[in-house]
Amino acid sequence: MHQGKVGVVFYVSVAVASLFVLWGFLMPDQLAEVAANALAFITKTFGWYYLITTFLFLVFALILAFSRYGNIRLGQDDDEPEYPYFTWLAMLFSAGMGIGLVFWGVAEPVFHYLSPPEEVEGSTPLAAQTALRYSFFHWGLQPWAIYTVSALGLAYASFRKGRSNLISATLYPLLGDRIDGGLGKAIDSFAVIATVFGVATSLGLGAMQINGGLHFLVGVPQTIRSQLLIILIVTVLFLISASTGLDKGIKYLSNLNLGFASLLLLFVIATGPTSFIIEALTTTIGSYVGNLIPMSFRMTPFTQRTFVGAWTIFYWAWWVLWAPFVGSFIARVSKGRTIREFVTGVLFVPTLLSMIWFSTFGGAALHHEMFEGHNISEAVNEDMTSALFVLLEQLPLSLIMVILATLLIITFFITSADSATFVLGMLTSNGSNNPKRSIKFIWGILVSAIASVLLLSGGLNGVQTASIVLALPFSVIMILMIVSINKALKEEVKEMERKEKRRLRRIEKWIEEEGDLRQ
Repeated sequence: MHQGKVGVVFYVSVAVASLFVLWGFLMPDQLAEVAANALAFITKTFGWYYLITTFLFLVFALILAFSRYGNIRLGQDDDEPEYPYFTWLAMLFSAGMGIGLVFWGVAEPVFHYLSPPEEVEGSTPLAAQTALRYSFFHWGLQPWAIYTVSALGLAYASFRKGRSNLISATLYPLLGDRIDGGLGKAIDSFAVIATVFGVATSLGLGAMQINGGLHFLVGVPQTIRSQLLIILIVTVLFLISASTGLDKGIKYLSNLNLGFASLLLLFVIATGPTSFIIEALTTTIGSYVGNLIPMSFRMTPFTQRTFVGAWTIFYWAWWVLWAPFVGSFIARVSKGRTIREFVTGVLFVPTLLSMIWFSTFGGAALHHEMFEGHNISEAVNEDMTSALFVLLEQLPLSLIMVILATLLIITFFITSADSATFVLGMLTSNGSNNPKRSIKFIWGILVSAIASVLLLSGGLNGVQTASIVLALPFSVIMILMIVSINKALKEEVKEMERKEKRRLRRIEKWIEEEGDLRQ
């Protein structure tokens, strides 16, 4: 199997990541201060930009799904999908937002219930409805539209046009052969750096919640030292998985993740307030769809409230930062699917699963908070990482379920990191589908080191800050990607129409010749 050679992109991105790690370990306070200043500037100056561009990604994805481009296959016309549908969904869902869903599934709706947006009074029925609606919003169509755009660009360039699995290859219709020069190398280097920090952000959250689960189970202290030790242990585990390749480690872990998550989800639905969960899901879907456009453009210039910057803009930046990683991974496992099937699978199915997840865990938590007198909000205020475990404590078989939830977080952690090392290896090995183990190991260690640095320089705040600051320039690349995809698909459809006209002319000519011969 061809493993590709490392080049400029590898050395540049490793150097930048290593310098950041060094800065964070030697001067964590200075790093925190610089990042906080950058965060404040970007949130205040470019918040509107994040909202508009993210909505643009959604509109573009929807147009692709229902346009004449939908029948174009991501591969040759006779290619079949490489993975069964269930395995495909499991892999993209695990890589896409597994840890985040488990971390925020209870914490975010309860947090919004206490401090809701839209000038709603906290701890009221309206606050509960608004809390679930914004949880759907932050984990619904927009995030998966971002992934759809990046993944589609990569899959089309690689499988349809035979180009490399590099971010720069998606811009070939715009840039031409310049993608092979310095400009292409710069784009790919930045995509790698964005991927490193996006994954490190998620691993930082995962380490904090594993720590929360172990504290709940066996009293492990919730300290930075504990979280660094967790990162070290899980790094060893995911490097072992990374050495087995895509069709073993990641594939099996993804199916295991979906199995664990489904078991936990069904248990909470069955033993929790079942009717409440189903009714909450139904009414919030309607509210979400009805308010999608107002929420997508909501800023607060007249009240100067910080909700949009602290939550919506953070999330949009986080998803953009994850786009090169998740996009590369989804593209890699999506060969043979049509654009319509691809967009439907990547955009709508995970969005619905996210809605069910938040309705179940967030809905159950809100029900216990509002109607059963269990003060889950106090746990969220004191320690956000404990929110899920506090909810599970209210249900039967709580100890078993807490153990299962902790295992789920660990397997999601391993899968995300494993997928990330594969993608980073691919992006820094000239787009090779089989990067060397040594390259994957280097990236695995660096990602874990950056997650550690982010925790050292500010915990959750440090993790969030890195996302918003680094996502801004990559969002520009994604806008260019939309223009490039659109241009390429237009040209392809024109070529298909020309071929069809030539085919029809040949048939007409043959019919005429047959008629002449008979006469």
